[in-house]
Amino acid sequence: MKVQILGPGCARCRQLEANTKEALRLLGMQDPIEHVSDVREIGKFGIVMTPALVINGKAVLSGKVATAAEIQSVITSALS
Repeated sequence: MKVQILGPGCARCRQLEANTKEALRLLGMQDPIEHVSDVREIGKFGIVMTPALVINGKAVLSGKVATAAEIQSVITSALS
C-alpha cells in the first residue's frame, strides 16, 4: 500500500502524519509514509486544502487532521 501525506510541512501536516502512523500501527501495518510538499505534485492530486491523505494514489482525506481512529476506518475502506 502506498501512503502519502500532502502538505507544506506545517504542524497540521505533521499531526496528520503522526496520526496516520498510529493508525497503521494499530492495524498491524508497517507501510512507509511519503510526505509530498511540492505544490505542483500536490496539485496533480486535485487537492485544494491541505493536509491531505492519499492511499494508493487516491486522495481519501483533505483539509483536516483526522484522528487515528478515523484514518483506520479510511484505510480499511480503501483496501476493500
